[in-house]
Amino acid sequence: MDLKDQDLGHLFAKIMIVDDEPINVKIVRKYLRGIGYTNFVTTTDSTTCTQLITAEEPDIVLLDYLMPDVNGLQILKWIRSQEKFKHMPVVVLTASTDSETKFAALGLGATDFLPKPLDPNELFPRVRNSLIVKAHQDHLAEYSEKLEREVQLRTAELEMSRLRVFQCLARAGEFRDDTTGTHVFRVGRCAGILSSEFGYSRQQVAMVELAAQLHDIGKIGIPDAILLKPGKLTPEEMTEMRKHCVYGKGIIDPTTDNEAELARRYTAIVSSPVQVSESPLLTMAASIALTHHERFDGTGYPNGLRGNEIPLEGRITAIVDVFDALQSPRPYKTALPPEKCLEIIASDRGKHFDPKVHDALLSRLPDVMKIYRQPATDLAA
Repeated sequence: MDLKDQDLGHLFAKIMIVDDEPINVKIVRKYLRGIGYTNFVTTTDSTTCTQLITAEEPDIVLLDYLMPDVNGLQILKWIRSQEKFKHMPVVVLTASTDSETKFAALGLGATDFLPKPLDPNELFPRVRNSLIVKAHQDHLAEYSEKLEREVQLRTAELEMSRLRVFQCLARAGEFRDDTTGTHVFRVGRCAGILSSEFGYSRQQVAMVELAAQLHDIGKIGIPDAILLKPGKLTPEEMTEMRKHCVYGKGIIDPTTDNEAELARRYTAIVSSPVQVSESPLLTMAASIALTHHERFDGTGYPNGLRGNEIPLEGRITAIVDVFDALQSPRPYKTALPPEKCLEIIASDRGKHFDPKVHDALLSRLPDVMKIYRQPATDLAA
């Protein structure tokens, strides 16, 4: 047989021959050796066949049909039940010529079917073609796994980039009156801790932690003369300061009018159509930015929301924001000890703060205070 123009890689394949007659095994091996195959696994004991397949992992099985104890169809059925071997070529060999036998073998997933006595002119191309197809399938499977790994790596890189963008944006909002940015990161960490007390999933807790970091992003729009004023703000200045909630929502809110333009620009970059959709993370961040100064009794701003009208994430961020602000030095105040901060917050239970959220703070206080013992460099990690 002229194999000069054929891919010879299949000649290195491991071929398993299963037949209860030693002479049949010898004949098949002799035929295949004659055209260059050298790697064989053989057995005449069908009861050990499945263990041998598991141990040797052949590239193809030439399987006799009529054998004592365990016949070829039983072995074939087992092979196709194994995820690892369900695409392995199995050529069934039998002296039976009835159509029912052939139908049964093919129905169980036989790759091919050869009658005995074997004709080398049929055996050679059937084995070769089955192995070449398997080699292509293996290549495709490896390529698919490689693509999957690359997609996972790229997804992880994109996720890390998104986290960094969030952190940079959070720092930008806090930079003028807290150049370390630690306030926003502490608020985010503490909000995440408290949200876990309300049945949030692990993913939702992580989302709250990120979203809460942007609660004060609207400060970008507040003049320095007001933001950094060491004394008490005038009513007019306080009105201006309170606008940072609305500014924050406007900066973050993904429901803008330029989605079509965003899609057009991104399509030009990636050379394929894209559809811009709302981000749950940005939606939550916008909600927190807008509502973290609302009060449980309805006397907060900017919309005077009351009780459960305030999103839970906003109520959570409200209490950890105040808790952190009380403990932090500002141009207009000195830092207070944690005990005094807790006393002040307790006095506003049911007024400024949701009683359930206050209970969550007390319940998780040891975990919250750990955040305050961490180095500033670790908070954004």
